[in-house]
Amino acid sequence: MRAKVDSKRFGPWALITGTSSGIGREFARQLAASHINVVLVSRRQTLLDALGTELSRDFGVKHRVVVADLSDDGFIDGLADATRDLDIGLVVSNAGSGNPGMFLDKNREELAITLRLNALAHAELALHFGHKLAERGSGGLLFVGAMGADAGVPFMADGAGAKAYVQSLSLALHEELKARGVYVTVLPPGLIDTPVLAKFGLVPQTMSFKPMKVDQCVAEGLNALAANRAIIIPGRMNRLVRAILPATVTRSMMMKMLQKLPAIANPRPQLGRQ
Repeated sequence: MRAKVDSKRFGPWALITGTSSGIGREFARQLAASHINVVLVSRRQTLLDALGTELSRDFGVKHRVVVADLSDDGFIDGLADATRDLDIGLVVSNAGSGNPGMFLDKNREELAITLRLNALAHAELALHFGHKLAERGSGGLLFVGAMGADAGVPFMADGAGAKAYVQSLSLALHEELKARGVYVTVLPPGLIDTPVLAKFGLVPQTMSFKPMKVDQCVAEGLNALAANRAIIIPGRMNRLVRAILPATVTRSMMMKMLQKLPAIANPRPQLGRQ
């Protein structure tokens, strides 16, 4: 499944964070397939270089690699310098971290890194590139949140809490920037078939319900942005569950499910990021 994105409205360049794997990589691929040049942002240069070469070969687009850790203070200055000469019409703010575990087992440094990466980085991207998009009078901001984050997710208290901020930020900007010609959409996915599942000790082949394919998730997000929808929860079943189940029931279900996972029952002292 692949979205077709209007390169006149959202081009000629798109910037995507967290592009070394998973959802970010697929965003880059679908945008390149729509003949939009891509700025690939992540911490892992080798993976970014390989992806950029692949996209330029397969779709004939230009690419630029920017190595950055979005949990670092001041990352936005380096990113601004690296893209100053580009006409960026779309920013996909996707970088984030899912670090399962008991909140009381976290340390202050881990909490701070998670909050900077999962919340503050999105705000800084929105502030810098929002000005530029508003000045050009067209383009879009697409934020990747997390399904259920606004209701609270046990064993993901800090990470999901930060993603709840992203959802609120995006919904507000959708209204604020509408008159300036800038489209804003938030995409809160549920379980997606990406390497992030391994952090939870999940193996897609053994799960009782199958996680969504990453290409469907990304296509639904891009199609929603093209229609300037404020929010899109990818997957019809996810939307149905969200509409029917109260937040209290959802939290209880998540508690029972997550506490059985290896990453929760047998935690490792590790902070992984995209």
